[in-house]
Amino acid sequence: MATTAAETKTGLRAFFSFPHPVNEYAARSVAAMTFLLGLAIIVFDIRWLTFFMVYSFLAHVLAGPRLSIIGSLATRVIAPKVLRHHKPVAGPPKQFAQTIGLALSSIALVLMYGFGEVGIAKAVLGTIVVFAALEAALAFCAGCLVFGFLMKWGFIPPETCERCNNLSIWNQQRQP
Repeated sequence: MATTAAETKTGLRAFFSFPHPVNEYAARSVAAMTFLLGLAIIVFDIRWLTFFMVYSFLAHVLAGPRLSIIGSLATRVIAPKVLRHHKPVAGPPKQFAQTIGLALSSIALVLMYGFGEVGIAKAVLGTIVVFAALEAALAFCAGCLVFGFLMKWGFIPPETCERCNNLSIWNQQRQP
């Protein structure tokens, strides 16, 4: 029986890895909580929560849900015990989407605290809010779509995600 790269990781390498596959319902739950977090920062002007958002994205990028309060809640409680649904989807595109979230939230944090540009920072956070809402409500992951195109165009090697390499974003059947 052949083993995959993920199965051969041990110790810190295993801990600091993104799961593959991931539960789509857990990913959508994370997106819903990210949506609410971003909305709270923008609407109620709770700027310090931007630090928490950056940390959450960083934790997801580095170790999946293991180091993230939001991720742990989604994977251990919401998806399995509240929603009671499991639909495996490819992990690398979700990690890529989390990386985009990390970049945007970090930019917002620097704009807010480094340059005092709160309005522009909130606009950047608004982008996260919109895409998190799309993921949570419609299972549309914009980062995953971009990931697919980057693979198609050769910017991401096929071995990064063999499963992704054979998926057609346009023909996927989605469950609400």
